[in-house]
Amino acid sequence: MFSKSWFFFLFVLCILFSLVVESRVINETRFKPMEEMKKMRRVRAHLKKINKPSVKTIQSPDGDLIDCVATHLQPAFDHPKLRGQKPLEPPSERPKGHNSTDEIYETIQLWAQSNELCPEGTIPIRRTTEKDVLRASSLRRFGRKIRRVRRDTSSGGHEHAVAFVNGDQYYGAKASMNVWTPAVTDAYEFSLSQLWVISGSFGNDLNTIEAGWQVSPELYGDGYPRFFTYWTTDAYRATGCYNLLCSGFVQTNNRIAIGAAISPRSSYNGKQFDIGVMIWKDPKHGHWWLQFGSGVLIGYWPSFLFSHLQKQASMIQFGGEVVNSRSKGYHTSTQMGSGHFADEGFGKAAYFRNLQVVDWDNSLLPLTNLHLLADHSNCYNIKAGKNNAWGNYIYYGGPGRNAGCQ
Repeated sequence: MFSKSWFFFLFVLCILFSLVVESRVINETRFKPMEEMKKMRRVRAHLKKINKPSVKTIQSPDGDLIDCVATHLQPAFDHPKLRGQKPLEPPSERPKGHNSTDEIYETIQLWAQSNELCPEGTIPIRRTTEKDVLRASSLRRFGRKIRRVRRDTSSGGHEHAVAFVNGDQYYGAKASMNVWTPAVTDAYEFSLSQLWVISGSFGNDLNTIEAGWQVSPELYGDGYPRFFTYWTTDAYRATGCYNLLCSGFVQTNNRIAIGAAISPRSSYNGKQFDIGVMIWKDPKHGHWWLQFGSGVLIGYWPSFLFSHLQKQASMIQFGGEVVNSRSKGYHTSTQMGSGHFADEGFGKAAYFRNLQVVDWDNSLLPLTNLHLLADHSNCYNIKAGKNNAWGNYIYYGGPGRNAGCQ
């Protein structure tokens, strides 16, 4: 039999235990809001850094806000080597063999369909919101590709179907690619089609310049294909970012918003819509310029951002990339390109046409010694060809998970 004193001792012990638990719960509930407050302060400080004061804001049909920011106030000029400067004038000449030096403006972005544009002396920048940042797994990850890279393409869940040339010195590349709306089935995956200008080893010193279109629910909050750019000088470890989300790319154009949705898009067995992209190194100043659409200059990556690409590129790639997170334990159903294999051809598969490179003499040349690489050809594949109308071309893409891709 227990004595009364023993029961009293147990009673007191229970009270003390409940007080300790209650105190811990109170402390945790206090701690969580404090952590949330700190996180939101960091997010808002970051937004203040990248969202510059605008002279005008345009509402896009897809919900984006496009801020018209004075060119000298854009994020690029936060860089110590650019602070206090203004954008350079466009290069006096483009690569030899380029069809035209005229800038032909087409309405190829949703925000510009109202014909309300940013005034001269400003550039359009897609406004970044708190929701945009909070969708990322961390503030460090926001606006960046984070992955490990190996020699052929990459690891860490990134899969490719690409055509590439290497073994020479390259000073740029050009191609036209059709635009689709591939399904992305996981919030942290993306699907893109782009060209890569590459130099350095596939290790910590990899330099890349990239441009094309992508669907990225994490970055943009929707499934629209969007015109994008990227760069890195250390294999995606600490440098570089998408679009204008860090100091780097200098935009000079007031009519194209990097990161804004592209419209129209291609349809299966229907009309095909493609965009032209050219990246080349200006022989005079050494910076890497970007051209989009029908001859429209967008801006440039200053050469000082890079190590190896201060001189030239050693590889050019064209094609598609997806993230396969295997979040459900099997291969993703995220589509590449149209979501159909290369074998289906025109009107059904995604393509790149008129693939060219820029040589040491600033001339556009057709490709020689073209290589094809598909990380998992049962999931996404690629085929190449050549004819008089399209020059060098590729079909690529696929559905992801299927009977042959598990």
